[in-house]
This record gives sequence, structure tokens and C-alpha cells, in this order.
Amino acid sequence: MDLLAVPPAETVQGMRNGTMDAFSTGDPWPFRIVADEIGFMAALTHEIWPFHPEEYLAVRADWVEQHPRATQALLMAIMEAQQWCDDPANREGLVQICASRTYFNVPVDVLTPPFQGTYTMGDGKDAFNDFNSGPLYWRDPRGSVSYPYKSHDLWFLTETLRWGFHADDIPDLDTAQQLVDQVNREDLWRDAAQALGVDAADIPGETSRGVETFFDGVEFDPEDPQAYLDSLAIKVS
Repeated sequence: MDLLAVPPAETVQGMRNGTMDAFSTGDPWPFRIVADEIGFMAALTHEIWPFHPEEYLAVRADWVEQHPRATQALLMAIMEAQQWCDDPANREGLVQICASRTYFNVPVDVLTPPFQGTYTMGDGKDAFNDFNSGPLYWRDPRGSVSYPYKSHDLWFLTETLRWGFHADDIPDLDTAQQLVDQVNREDLWRDAAQALGVDAADIPGETSRGVETFFDGVEFDPEDPQAYLDSLAIKVS
């Protein structure tokens, strides 16, 4: 088996011409192979880790220090966009924007179902029809989508330890936690949220989202990441 990194937009053609057997990426490409009757979706990431984190905004520390007002303005603009995108009344407009040639360049009817949380998997299983299983931008049933939880950062670095990546730079969990505290600037998010007038209910009271439970019942407790590592049957060491 060969694992390849390819642009997401090329995955559909790879499946169509047989140069790829499977792929993992976000919408709209998985649903496109179902709509075009090329293949099926084995699972949604929502099934593997409900309300999991997705993309992160990363900004160089020196730029933030040199441009604090621009940093806050950037965060406020993103927050406003996230709130707009999360309103179900705006999903039709969001689909029109994202389906255009400027972005995904796909038919609107291919992008609409995933953005409404409606997924036909293509394998005969019951379809999903749950807005919360689609992309969420501001809030989900677990809390804030926008806020950068330190507990999520710690999970990613714990997985780095699990697979032995960057062993020289991240040799242990103490180093991982120090790196999270150094890089995660949730304080800037809070400042921007307050400047924007975000409701207090939408500002997390803790930097941790608490225990995360995955599809197989395994739990990650950010208060005890070593227990998570010890519980895993598949790992480098």
C-alpha cells in the first residue's frame, strides 16, 4: 500500500480513473464520489470523533507582537464570519459562495447536502440527516467551535508522541504541555470576543473541553494524557 499526499480536488479523478483506492479529506469531495456513483463513504469524521476540532489559525508570534491591533481585528472578522456561517438561514448563501469557481468549483447540488448535515453514504446504510453532523463554525453541542481549547492541542501532541513524530523536539508529555502553553494564545481569542461583544455564554470558562470519547469507546482525559497513551493497543512503543 502506498500513502500519497494529493490536492483534495484531485481525489475524485483519482478514484474515477482507478489510480486511487481510497482517500480521506473534507467536503465536498467525499460526497462527490457518491453523487457521481464512483464509490462510497466508509465513515464520517463525526462518527469517529463527535464534534472534533478541525482547522486552526496559526500566526507567527513576532507578527502578533508587532501588530496587536491587526491581530485582534483579524480574529474579530473571523468570529463574525463564523457566526454568520453557523446560522442555518445563511447556509444556502454559504453554499452559493463556496460552490463558485473562486472556491470549490462544484455544482451547488453536490455541496448543499453536506452543508445541511445530510449525507447519503452510498453503501446502502441509512442516510444522515442531522445539521450537527455537518460543518459547524461557531458552536456545537460540546461548546465553542471557534475557541482554541488547550485540551485539543494536547491531544494532537499526545498523538505525536504516540507515533514517534518529532521525538527530538517533543520527547515527553511535559514538553508537550509546555509547548501548548507557549503557542496557544486563547487569551487573544478572549480579548477579541469581548471586543466584539460576544455573549458570555459563548466564551468558554475553561481552557479544556474535558474528556473526549472516540468511536471505539477510548477516552482522552487531558488531565491524564499518559493514561490515554497507556490504553492504546496500536502505537510506536
